[in-house]
Amino acid sequence: MTDNVLQSGSCLCGNVRFTVAGDLPSPNACHCIACRKITGHYLVSADVLGAALTIDGEDAIVWYQSSDKVRRGFCGTCGSTLFFDPLFHDWTAIAMGAFDGATQTKMSMHIFVSEKGDYYDLKDGLPQNDT
Repeated sequence: MTDNVLQSGSCLCGNVRFTVAGDLPSPNACHCIACRKITGHYLVSADVLGAALTIDGEDAIVWYQSSDKVRRGFCGTCGSTLFFDPLFHDWTAIAMGAFDGATQTKMSMHIFVSEKGDYYDLKDGLPQNDT
């Protein structure tokens, strides 16, 4: 990780802003039913260690407890999907679409492809995991 690299992003209305210190890890694309319903397609996100993530406007985040182990964060004003937060881990997944500008990373794999929509194909050559 390069500590002097800062990646930043926000929700659509700007009420929630975040920065990540260091290089972003390679994101994955989750095709599970929950991610498809929450985003309207599928979720591409990068898992960022909690110590590297700073959030401004936390009071604007609405958390949806999607399971006993995971909560999902949205902007309460504009509805932007922002975070996938596993409660018993020290990282948070950040939606790649919420970053400002270039992220200097590339997607690494597709997960939960057994639940993907029938209206699209995956032809990028990346690994595909059923779960």
